[in-house]
Amino acid sequence: MAAPGLRLGAERLFAMPGVLELLSRSNSTSQAFAEVLRLPKQQLRKLLYPLQEVERFLAPDRRQDLHLRIFDPSPEDIARADNVFTATKGNRIDYVSSAIRIDHAPDLPRPEVCFIGRSNVGKSSLIKALFSLAPEVEVRVSKKPGHTKKMNFFKVGKHFTVVDMPGYGYRAPEDFVDMVETYLKERRNLKRTFLLVDSVVGIQKTDNIAIEMCEEFALPYVIVLTKIDKSSKGHLLKQVLQIQKFVNTKTQGCFPQLFPVRN
Repeated sequence: MAAPGLRLGAERLFAMPGVLELLSRSNSTSQAFAEVLRLPKQQLRKLLYPLQEVERFLAPDRRQDLHLRIFDPSPEDIARADNVFTATKGNRIDYVSSAIRIDHAPDLPRPEVCFIGRSNVGKSSLIKALFSLAPEVEVRVSKKPGHTKKMNFFKVGKHFTVVDMPGYGYRAPEDFVDMVETYLKERRNLKRTFLLVDSVVGIQKTDNIAIEMCEEFALPYVIVLTKIDKSSKGHLLKQVLQIQKFVNTKTQGCFPQLFPVRN
């Protein structure tokens, strides 16, 4: 069953315009997010809650297929996350180092989250977007697959470390398996793995290998659907339903909700 309060975020967003006004004027909310909050209602819903945008194309009796969605962040939730990724004197966001082997990785006490996926799936683009409020942090993005060859470590204040992993598949580093598999298996402070899947082509054989690693090592992980702006609504809906069914029936460690993003 869906968790109680599933749509709390959306209901508060559109039933309480005062919340938007309050957040827009808040000193703790970035100018970028304040501008997002001023978008027209329909455009704002599409941007903040893309799964709801897809769900509305389903027949009523099929909407239960997405019943495991359990997290709709409220504007306050998004504002708090906004602050986490805003660089200030008290919240430094920095590139730390890169490594090609786990024994070369920096010894950092804070929790880590890593991003993995096929080459050119959009990992670096997503991390660059996360760090948009820390423009001094350079995240290199290339249109050519296989651009990232090392594990790149970025600290986000005192909160956690973000790790950008090399892509698997086309033009992957020769030592990719040893590098990534060893990291996933042995990194003790790894708390969450974000596995990016191209929503245009869905889960591929190489994605299945990554999923099997996460399952074998009992890692908590999340599937992020990238490039949702590159598909028609019908194609995207088909992919969402197929991948949601896969998560529900074939995985144990995967978070039950998909997270769609544009690239």
